[in-house]
Amino acid sequence: MFQQARNAVMNMMQGNNNGNNPSQADKQAAQNAIQAAYNEATPQEKQELQQLEQQLRQHNQLQ
Repeated sequence: MFQQARNAVMNMMQGNNNGNNPSQADKQAAQNAIQAAYNEATPQEKQELQQLEQQLRQHNQLQ
């Protein structure tokens, strides 16, 4: 679950760097993946998930 959340955020951000704006569904899917991963995450993974969420928030504010 952790890796899926990480991949979802990275793919979304990479797409935006290539000039593609992620859809609302993509944003929601990334957020859902992060939330689901929290349930099974180790303390270190939870810290990384928080960083991913922060990146997601910053990314959303730029649009």
